[in-house]
Amino acid sequence: MTELKNDRFLRALLREPVDVTPVWMMRQAGRYLPEYRASRAKAGDFMSLCKNPDLACEVTLQPLERFELDAAILFSDILTIPDAMGLGLYFETGEGPRFKKVVRTLADVESLHQPVIKDDLDYVVNAVSVIRRELNGRVPLIGFSGSPWTLATYMVEGGSSKDFREAKKMMFCEPQTMHLLLDKLATCVIDYLNAQIDAGAQAVQIFDTWGGALSDRDYQEFSLSYMQKIVAGLKRESEGRRVPVILFTKNGGQWLESIAAAGADAVGLDWTTDIGLARQRIGSKVALQGNMDPTMLYATPERIRQEVETILGRYGKGSGHVFNLGHGITPEVDPENARVFIDAVHELSAKYHN
Repeated sequence: MTELKNDRFLRALLREPVDVTPVWMMRQAGRYLPEYRASRAKAGDFMSLCKNPDLACEVTLQPLERFELDAAILFSDILTIPDAMGLGLYFETGEGPRFKKVVRTLADVESLHQPVIKDDLDYVVNAVSVIRRELNGRVPLIGFSGSPWTLATYMVEGGSSKDFREAKKMMFCEPQTMHLLLDKLATCVIDYLNAQIDAGAQAVQIFDTWGGALSDRDYQEFSLSYMQKIVAGLKRESEGRRVPVILFTKNGGQWLESIAAAGADAVGLDWTTDIGLARQRIGSKVALQGNMDPTMLYATPERIRQEVETILGRYGKGSGHVFNLGHGITPEVDPENARVFIDAVHELSAKYHN
């Protein structure tokens, strides 16, 4: 494989010295970019865009043509796994993802198709290979998956939910059914991420978007334990280099110590957790990723730069910090404000690394 020209993202995840703090954005290939909207229109719909490796590569690289980002992230969707399990993923305008079939009973869980990655999700693996080739060592490529709990909520609810009543009802009333579903998902996520690593992903992130909706006890039992199982099952070296793993639980600040003990190299933070306090709590064990409020990108350039400086100052000197938003960039953001953010991280962080 081509030698990396910029590896500061990987080095920071392993808490090795860097010249400046690396930065990337969750959903950095997305609707805020006019060129992305053009590519999606060319594909016809979102899933057609995901399932075409050349177009997935095209949109993955688009933000790198605009901004001095330190990593690319595979363009795909966390719900590819439930789709491959036979639930029939589709997207309703204004409503988000939906499934033609839902999972509500033990029989539903038992009848789920267990995906064979090279057959059922080959389009994702092929996209990783194409993107790695086209990156040509410019920056590392991040692979990803949703967490079992997060995937399960969509599968049981049939789509997005505000209160997760059906998923929680299964968890409370039929915990053995929920555990069987989560175990099936964890097994699939391990295979899925390992296939991405084999195809060229140089780091992987697990998105636990809805773990923060759980109580402390339920989070430990129904979310974190399955992410820990996944981390234990992942390939941690490829091409002679460690493949870092990032765990990100939105609204998970109360569980930082438990997440840090799960075996990953880095913990993602949303904007509700102070990064300086997080470093005091777990920064000697793992790297930290985050954590500017995504809506800060609607502010003035001066205010964006001020917020970047504040977060850098709260983290303090030394490596182990990957700057990111606390969740995905939103569609209405002006791309020029994203540029201000990214450039400010590089410019203002140099003094923390000398």
